[in-house]
Amino acid sequence: MTTDKQDVLCINTIRTLAMDAVQQAHSGHPGAPMSLAPVAYQLWQQELRYDPSHPIWPDRDRFILSNGHASMLLYALLHLAGVKRVTREYGIEDTPTVSLDDIKKFRQLDSSTPGHPEYRWTSGVETTTGPLGQGVANSVGMAMASRWLAGYFNRPGFELFSYDVYAICGDGDLMEGVASEAASVAGHLQLPNLCWIYDSNHISIDGSTDLAFTEDVGRRFEGYGWRVLRVADANDLTALGEALRTFKTMRGKPTLIIVTTQIAYGAPKLQGSAKAHGEPLGDEEIKGTKRNYGWPEDAKFLVPDGVREHFQARMGNRGKQLREAWVQRFAEYRKQFPELADQLERMQRRDTPKGWDAELPSFPADAKGMATRESSGKVLNAVAKHYPWMVGGSADLNPSTKTYITGSDAMKPGEHAGRNVHFGVREHAMGSIVNGLCLSKLRGYGATFLIFSDYERPAIRLSALMELPALHIFTHDSIGLGEDGPTHQPVEQLASLRAIPGIIVLRPADANEVVEAWRVIGEQRKHPVVLVLTRQPVPTLDRTKYGAASGVARGGYVVADAEGGKPELILIGTGSEVHLCLDAYEKLKAEGIKARVVSLPSWELFEQQPQEYQDSVLPPDVKARVAVEKAAAFGWERWVGFAGNVIAMRSFGASAPIKALQQKFGFTVDNVVQVSKDTLAKAKK
Repeated sequence: MTTDKQDVLCINTIRTLAMDAVQQAHSGHPGAPMSLAPVAYQLWQQELRYDPSHPIWPDRDRFILSNGHASMLLYALLHLAGVKRVTREYGIEDTPTVSLDDIKKFRQLDSSTPGHPEYRWTSGVETTTGPLGQGVANSVGMAMASRWLAGYFNRPGFELFSYDVYAICGDGDLMEGVASEAASVAGHLQLPNLCWIYDSNHISIDGSTDLAFTEDVGRRFEGYGWRVLRVADANDLTALGEALRTFKTMRGKPTLIIVTTQIAYGAPKLQGSAKAHGEPLGDEEIKGTKRNYGWPEDAKFLVPDGVREHFQARMGNRGKQLREAWVQRFAEYRKQFPELADQLERMQRRDTPKGWDAELPSFPADAKGMATRESSGKVLNAVAKHYPWMVGGSADLNPSTKTYITGSDAMKPGEHAGRNVHFGVREHAMGSIVNGLCLSKLRGYGATFLIFSDYERPAIRLSALMELPALHIFTHDSIGLGEDGPTHQPVEQLASLRAIPGIIVLRPADANEVVEAWRVIGEQRKHPVVLVLTRQPVPTLDRTKYGAASGVARGGYVVADAEGGKPELILIGTGSEVHLCLDAYEKLKAEGIKARVVSLPSWELFEQQPQEYQDSVLPPDVKARVAVEKAAAFGWERWVGFAGNVIAMRSFGASAPIKALQQKFGFTVDNVVQVSKDTLAKAKK
C-alpha cells in the first residue's frame, strides 16, 4: 500500500468535513463518507475524466453516489475540486457549487447541501439519489446513452462520446429489487463503460447485514454477466487504482468492484457500528477521531493549505485538458458535420429538433375509430422520424403498447446504437433507466400497462422531482380491457399519478387528441408526461361538428355546447368516457336539456390556464356537473363541486366482457342521462 502524505491529508479532509457537517446539523450519516473517502478520492483524483470548471461538458465521466445518505462525501468532493455552479439555462458561473459556508449549512433550508443529493439543485450532482437502488439503476441508462451517443454522433477521427459511468453503492442499494433488475439489463447488454463500486461494510441501520443479507453478491453479479473485482481494504489506494484500471482496460462487460470498508473509519468507539451509519458521532467521539487522524481536535470545517490546490493540480488540470481538446475537436466537427453538430447542441439544451412535428398526422372522422394506443403508435413513429434522439421501449409489451420505432434496430448485447429498448418484465428498472437516458439528454420513454405504473412509481416520482422530460406511456387504461379482471384493471392509478407534483397526465379521447397530446409531449423541457391510452377502439370525432382537438394544449376545452353557449348542465369526461358523455349529450339535447360536454385530458395543463379561460370552460354559475371516468372518483370533487356527481369506480373491477362491465358499473348512456337529470334537479333546488 503506497499513500503519500498529501493523499492522506486530502482523504482526511473529506472525512473531517463530513463529521463536522453532520454534527453541526445534528442530522445525517457520517460513517459512509468516512469509510468511502479513499475510494472516492482515488476515483476522482486519478481516473475521472471531469472538468470542475465546466461540469456539464458532454463527454465527462459520470459519477453517481447511489447511497445518497452519504451525501457529505459528494459535497466534500465538489467543494475541494472547485466545481462551478451551472445556471438553469446552462451557463457557467464563476462561483463554487458547494462553498464551505454551504457545507456548514448541511441539511438546512435552501442550502445547496440537502440531506440527499438533488439534481438541478446542486451542480455536479448527476442524479437525485436517496431512495436506494435508484442511482445505480439510473447509471445503467446513462451508460446506455453514452454508447448510443457514440453510435449516432461519432465519426472517423471525431470521437465525441466515450464517457464512462461510475456509481458507488452500498448494501442497501443491492438489497433493493430495482438494482437487481437494472444489473440484469446491464449484464445482458454487455455495457463495457459501466462500473459499480460496492461498499461492503456489513452494516445496516438494524445492525449487521447478516440479519437479512447473506448472499454472495459477487457470484450473483457474475451470473448477471458482470466482471467482479475485489479490493480487501478501502484504504489501499494502490489496489483501488489497479481495480479501476482493470475496468478501463478489460472491456466487454460491466464491472463490479467489491470494496471492503470499515464504517466510521478512525472513530475509536464506533468502527463497524450501526450508530455511525445514521447518527452524528458526538463531540467527544469526533475529537478522538481527529486525534487518530493527527488532526487539530478543536478545529471545525478545516481545509488545510494545499488540499484544494492538490485537487486542481491532478483532477482539475487533467479534466481541463481533456475538455479543451474536445472543444477543439467539436469545432472542426461542426465544419464537417454541421447538421449533426446542430442536433448535438439542441439536444444538450433540451431544445426540440428542427421540424420535429412536420409529419404529425390528422385522422378523419370515423365512428368505429381505433384504440388510442393504436393512434399513439402511429404518432410516435411520425415524431421519431424527426426526433432522432428519442429512444425507448416497453416492459416486454411492444405488441400491446405499440411503442416500437419502425425502421430502427433494437439495442442488443454489445450493439447499442438501436433506438428500441427491450426492458424485459422489469417495470421499476425501466422507469429508472429512462430517467438515466433523460439525464443524458436523450428523450427517453418507457411503456407498460397502466396497472403496472405501481411497479414504476418511485422512478416516475423522481422524474418529476428532477424535472426530467421523461415519457411514461401506459395503455390498457381502465376496466375497458375486460376479461383480464381486477388484477389488470387500473382504478386508483390515475388519481395517484395526478397527485405527483410536476407531472403532466394526459388521457386523450380520440386519435386527434392523441396527436395534440404528442404535440405537448414534444415541447417539454422539464416536465415528465404520463400518457394514458385505451386498448379498446374509440370513435374518432368529427371535428367539423365538435370542438377542435387543439384544446388539449390547454388541458380542457368545450367539445360540444348548448345552443347559445349557455348550458344548464356540464358533462366532463376524459379518454374513452368523452364519447359516452357525447352520446348522453345528444339524448339530453333531444329532451330540451341544455348541456355542455368538456374534455379534460390534463388536469395539470388546465390548472395552468388563466382563471378567465377556466371559467369560460367551466362557468362557476353552472352548478350541475357530472364527471365520467372509469377510474377512482378521488379528486373529481374539485371539478364538479358539492352539487355535482361523479360516475366512477368505487370498487375494483371484475372479469367479464367490456359491455357487461360497463353495465355493472354504470358506464352506460342511460345511466349518464339519469344521473345528469338528477344532478340538474338537485342544483335547481
